Amino acid sequence: MPTITDILHQQVELRPHNPAILDPACNQFLSFAELEGASIQVAARLLQDGLQPGDTVLIFQPMSAKLYIVLLALFRLGLVAMFVDPSAGRSHLEQCCAIAPPQALIASPKAHLLRLTSSTLRQIPRHYSTGFTLPQTPALNLERAADSLDVEYPMNQLLQPSTPALLTFTSGSTGQPKAALRTHGFLLAQHRVLADSLSLTPDTIDLSTLPIFVLANLASGVTSLIPNVDLRYPGKIDAARVMQQIQRYRPVSTAASPAFLDRLADYAESYRDDRIELLSSFQRIFSGGAPVFPDLLERLQRLVPDATVTAVYGSTEAEPIAHIDFAEIQEGDRQAMQQGSGLLAGPPVSQIQLRILKFQWGTPILPLTQIAFDAQCLSSGEIGEIVVSGDHVLSGYWQGQGDAETKFRVDDVPWHRTGDAGYKDAQGRVWLLGRCSARIEDDRGTLYPFAVEAAVRQYPQVRRSALVSYQGKRLLAVEWAQEGDIEVLRSQLAWAGVEEVRSLKIPVDRRHNAKVDYPTLYNKL
Repeated sequence: MPTITDILHQQVELRPHNPAILDPACNQFLSFAELEGASIQVAARLLQDGLQPGDTVLIFQPMSAKLYIVLLALFRLGLVAMFVDPSAGRSHLEQCCAIAPPQALIASPKAHLLRLTSSTLRQIPRHYSTGFTLPQTPALNLERAADSLDVEYPMNQLLQPSTPALLTFTSGSTGQPKAALRTHGFLLAQHRVLADSLSLTPDTIDLSTLPIFVLANLASGVTSLIPNVDLRYPGKIDAARVMQQIQRYRPVSTAASPAFLDRLADYAESYRDDRIELLSSFQRIFSGGAPVFPDLLERLQRLVPDATVTAVYGSTEAEPIAHIDFAEIQEGDRQAMQQGSGLLAGPPVSQIQLRILKFQWGTPILPLTQIAFDAQCLSSGEIGEIVVSGDHVLSGYWQGQGDAETKFRVDDVPWHRTGDAGYKDAQGRVWLLGRCSARIEDDRGTLYPFAVEAAVRQYPQVRRSALVSYQGKRLLAVEWAQEGDIEVLRSQLAWAGVEEVRSLKIPVDRRHNAKVDYPTLYNKL
């Protein structure tokens, strides 16, 4: 069975001189052959310095051509690329490094400043810079190699589908980091489902904003255009700068957070030169990583009438799970969402098994037989936990930390508990109702906050909303896009028993700038 590096090498043989990565920010424009050559140079240096297959390498490098040169070098040697979000704080960083101690740190010169305040980083045996040389920190040669296939491939003949490749971290309900380890086989399975779901077409250009999708592009012969903006904050990107790059390079596809696409839509709608259709090069637009509401899809479809505009549902542990094109959302679906049916996510992708399990969130699930599992699964229209299984679904966490909370087995087949509440309709489509842990149970019954938030999003005056149980009341926080009438909104939500509506700026998550940050919201109430 090939690995992701084998698939990439096949693309190098098929289209050596085609652009693989366009990175205007770093002025790096690498062909597939140049990318492979540069990664081999870095791999040779790390091998010479004594790094061994299975060693973990912590990377602090923004999304860029340099990142993928380093990443492919590590994959080639059977090293494990480890990523930690530095914005999560020093305590989180130290916890992650305790779970999986790195043998090397590869970082930009700016990121190396973290070593001044972190003894954990200073204790890592080897340090490398992706820019200029620093004291006791050599710079890796990340310049393009000769555009030639005249190199040894692969340097490590022992890579297997089970070889660890990528280690990232998510926080559990207690805040303890959970380490998500992806093997080479997992990355290959994920590439295949992404290539199918995103209709990746060789010899085209993709505006790339989500790091894992670039690997799928490279393995599909697609050119990745990395926009020259700070992708750590998609809700604050300079849309004018991105538009300039879109006009210059004419990408035909993109997959991005709702916040990123919302910024592009705002700019395109306010643009005054009617002679130029800013997004006209796009044939496919995908949005995911956070809830994607129909109003954003509709705006994008209006701006690019001939494009396919798609909402993607997935998670860190399973990407993608389901998707739906805007053209497939019927008027009856819109009305159902406005009346509290939740958010339509579409049919599950063909490569995944998805079931709705009777609610037992917060309680570990012991191994089940297929018959016992089937007995606990619900029929269409019944609300419960969304659980999934498949080759591109993470089967477990590093050292089992967090498995009891989100994993279980059916006849020894691993299943993942997404933590999302929802149901399937008669057509087999998935409807989302939000996090299982967020549902409100009070003397008026059970309410799924996301059902209310999806309904409220149908009102054009509302930019964002969040329903919480606060001091014994069902309270709706609303961030207005334009002035609206609170009492009218409250009366229209009588079916949900909303007792109070407050206007405020709703905090969102750091990564996608699109999910409501509920702990911070409670502090603002």
